Amino acid sequence: MMPNHVHLLIEPKALVAKITLGIKGTTAHQANRLLGRTGKTFWQGESFDHWVRNEAQEAKIRGYIENNPVKARLCARPEDWKWSSAARK
Repeated sequence: MMPNHVHLLIEPKALVAKITLGIKGTTAHQANRLLGRTGKTFWQGESFDHWVRNEAQEAKIRGYIENNPVKARLCARPEDWKWSSAARK
């Protein structure tokens, strides 16, 4: 989880569009409630999906996701970002 976007690496058991809608709908409702906002868009309408075809691609994508907070200078090491799977290894 980043301050302005979220990365997920999942093995979907349902349509990706349905999963995305569920995540965005629930989190937008909760975030807007916490912020005292109504009737305002929280998430962008678009998302970027990439199908992982093998273990090498999965490792590359996982590395990109886990290094994203470091690249954004939010922490020094991937495992320092408490909202990352790297922090739980």
